[in-house]
This record gives sequence, structure tokens and C-alpha cells, in this order.
Amino acid sequence: IGWIRQQRAAAPGKPLFVYFAPGTAHAPHHAPREWIDRYRGQFDHGWDEVRRQTLARQKQLGVVPANTKLAERFAPIPEWRALTPQQKKVYAREMEVFAGALSFADHEIGRVVDEARALLGPDTLVIYLQGDNGASAEAGLDGSLNEHGILNGVNASLDEMERRLDQMGGPLAYGHYSIGWASAMNTPFPLAKQLPSHLGAVRNGMVIDWPGHTRQPEAVRSQFAHVIDIMPTILEATGIALPDVHDSISKLV
Repeated sequence: IGWIRQQRAAAPGKPLFVYFAPGTAHAPHHAPREWIDRYRGQFDHGWDEVRRQTLARQKQLGVVPANTKLAERFAPIPEWRALTPQQKKVYAREMEVFAGALSFADHEIGRVVDEARALLGPDTLVIYLQGDNGASAEAGLDGSLNEHGILNGVNASLDEMERRLDQMGGPLAYGHYSIGWASAMNTPFPLAKQLPSHLGAVRNGMVIDWPGHTRQPEAVRSQFAHVIDIMPTILEATGIALPDVHDSISKLV
């Protein structure tokens, strides 16, 4: 926000492009404690129920077709009800941390958008992508207090993770959640980032908001998009013409 204000003050008539890329939702998952605690107890029902609830919301929002069926749970992931009380306690906290981190990032992105529109006008173009090219499963079943450790074949025991439950999401942890949550975050698909079949690792949501210019601002689109699809819109918003030649390559007509 400070950078946006400086740029606007220095060159008030110049188009402003902001590339704002927080680390969330990529591991490690960190957030202020009060954001994490907002979700205390909200994932105690486990990843199987979260998958069912998520698909129901997706259908309600029109994000997926109404006849979409939930993929079968990935075989290495146990049923939530089959877990021990200790596993449920640790895994639920991992998801509370992730939810807090994601909500905090979303809140801060909103602050940046609000400030940009206050300074630049309400018709400021916003293109918002959120995700890590699919939820990621490298932390295995237990998740991790230290993602770097698990990538090197070392992970804390469940007993240690339970003892350090309150450190999750804070400066003394570098954690990631269980593969069960990774699969749930890719609903309705069964797999995750390391296993890219079934689209679980290659689909991320995108929101485009350009007041006064978007013909169907509430419409849900299902087609794949790429940054090359977004570039012409950015140029139009800034009033910059696409160059005829770039690096000695002529544009296609």
C-alpha cells in the first residue's frame, strides 16, 4: 500500500501495474495467532466431511456442474473416522492454521485492492489468482512442523507435533498439512500437486473484476486460461498498444 501511494504521488498520470504475490497458500503456513484461532474446532469433523461440504458449496455457486460427483477418496488416505484421537487433534490443527493463513492473505489482498481503487478510481482492473497450482501433498499423512525436514526424509513424531500444537503457524514452525487436507482442498478431484492426474494439481480459481467493462461480472467461466489470455486486457486497461515487433519477432495478424 505504501508503494502504491508513492508511485501515485510521484507520477499521478502514469498507469500503475501492481504485481502482488504473497506466499500463501504455499507452505509453510503462517498467520497471526488470532486469525488461526478463528477456526478452532471448525475442522474437527475431518477431511471426508470437508470434501462433501465443499462440493455442495461449489454446486451452489455454479463453480462445478450440478451433476458433478465427488471422486473416491485417494486410497492411501484413511477415512477420518478411522484415525486415532491424537491424529485427529494434530491434523485438525494443521487445517486451522492453513485456513487462518489463507483468510489472512485474502484480507490483506482486499486491503491492497481497496487502496488502489481509492487512489486510482473505482474502475481499476483487478485480476486475482489464489493458490499453489493445486493443493500440495508432500507432507505425507502426518503433515509436518518443518517442511524442509520432511523434504529431507526427517519429520517430527506425532507425539512431538501434539506437544508443539500451539506453535503451528507461528515463527517456531515451518509447517504443512496432511495429504488428507491436500486432497480435500482439491475437491472434487481425488489427487494433489505431486500427482497431477485428474486435474487436482492444475486448476486454480481466478477472479477478474473490471467495473464498467466486464459484460457479465457475475458469470462463472469453466475454460482454462493462461497469462497470455490476460495480457491483452491489461494492455487495454492501461491504454498501451501491443508492439508490432518484439525481440525481432513480428506479431501475428
